Amino acid sequence: MMTLTAADGHKFQAFEAGNVNAPRGLVVVQEIFGVNQHIRNVAERLAGYGYRVIAPAVFDRVEPGMELDYTDEGLKAGLEARAKIPEGKTLLDLEAAAAAFSGKKVGIIGYCWGGTLAWEAATQTDHFKAANCWYGGGIAAAKAAKPNCPVQMHFGSADHGIPLSDVEAIKAAQPGVDVFVYEGAEHGFGCEARASYSAKDWELAELRSLAFFAEHLR
Repeated sequence: MMTLTAADGHKFQAFEAGNVNAPRGLVVVQEIFGVNQHIRNVAERLAGYGYRVIAPAVFDRVEPGMELDYTDEGLKAGLEARAKIPEGKTLLDLEAAAAAFSGKKVGIIGYCWGGTLAWEAATQTDHFKAANCWYGGGIAAAKAAKPNCPVQMHFGSADHGIPLSDVEAIKAAQPGVDVFVYEGAEHGFGCEARASYSAKDWELAELRSLAFFAEHLR
């Protein structure tokens, strides 16, 4: 873990993986369940492809070290924590994570709530060269925003929280964004700790994400 400081003076923890001297960086943005073992696994895995990876603990603004289980209780606690974070403050944490790479090319990838935050980072900051959004439920509400970098998105066709009508609306509003839909996949299909995990869909989405970052962070 490393300590970062946001522009408003807030100090928070972040999980770091990979070689500190790697030429490219990735910010991994947590789900609604915190920087838990799954997110640490994601960071370690992506670091294995030659990236330095930082996963900021954005829940530290509410409760340091918050890690939640994939249960109804965990979801409820995560939603309550998210509601306590003042609007715009999470972006300050993501910007601080990007700044930790000292000017190197940085991409951002987020899952669940983090997928929405990755979209916000792409549209509301200019700190990232590429953004990758996995099943971000809040993207549709901000579908008209203009991204400042290339963006790729991944959704499951059987995601009960993100109707396909929302996905089609995003496609219509963002013809320049690559939007992939995985037939039969549910919300969280890329998380091995969830019952909705789909290995084949995760593998394809991960390959697409890696190719996307290889292209735009060269």
